Amino acid sequence: MGKPKGNPMGRFDGKVAIVTGGGGGIGSAVCKRLAEEGAKVAVFDINEDTAHATADSIGAAALGVRADITDLASVRDAVAKSEAELGPIAALINNAGWDVFKPFLQSDPEFWRKIIDVNLIGALNMHFAVLPGMAERGYGRVVNVASDAARVGSSGESVYAACKAGLLGLSKTLAREHSRQGITFNVVCPGPTDTALFAGYAEGAGNPDKLREAMRRAVPMGRIGVPEDLPGTIAYFASDDAAYVTGQVISVSGGLTMSG
Repeated sequence: MGKPKGNPMGRFDGKVAIVTGGGGGIGSAVCKRLAEEGAKVAVFDINEDTAHATADSIGAAALGVRADITDLASVRDAVAKSEAELGPIAALINNAGWDVFKPFLQSDPEFWRKIIDVNLIGALNMHFAVLPGMAERGYGRVVNVASDAARVGSSGESVYAACKAGLLGLSKTLAREHSRQGITFNVVCPGPTDTALFAGYAEGAGNPDKLREAMRRAVPMGRIGVPEDLPGTIAYFASDDAAYVTGQVISVSGGLTMSG
């Protein structure tokens, strides 16, 4: 796959990136963008078929890897496999997530645990497995994909919002702890985006078409986001164009939220 016009020298030439949830809508789009700009990409997904499908669509520059991010042993094995086949990890994109619309008082501890395991514990496991190598090499770019729910709240997403808010605090703290080791940590917060995750969330609301239309009307740009809206911002934070940017949070939401 050729590099984008205007980028004769890929920003990621010779660098290896991991993208979790790489088989999904946003994750797949991010993997393809990074590869277009020269990266070798490890496509992590719990669904091995979708991981391989994304990797196959990219070609030799990508490796599909089954990884259960809720299990630290699985994560460590997947990271080791990636480094053995592609090389040392330069960038980590924590993109995987899961949610279902459910008001807090209609939820239960089993539901909380699943949400927390995927959206917070999974990211902790990825950081824990990848950061030692980055620190040793004195270089790393970490981009955590959170949600505007973390910044302003979202009805029916209480536990999900809490986890994503945790990613904001984690990113800012790790940015302080590891800046002098050449590692940056930044956060991208999508607004409503037309993915399988959004479809599942909307189904839980009981009237998905009504919810989708209400969200569309609320967005100043007049549309729900699509996966292709995210890779540019994520790639910026993952690149050396953002070498002096760390601990920052940006929304990609069509103006739905405008947090200062």
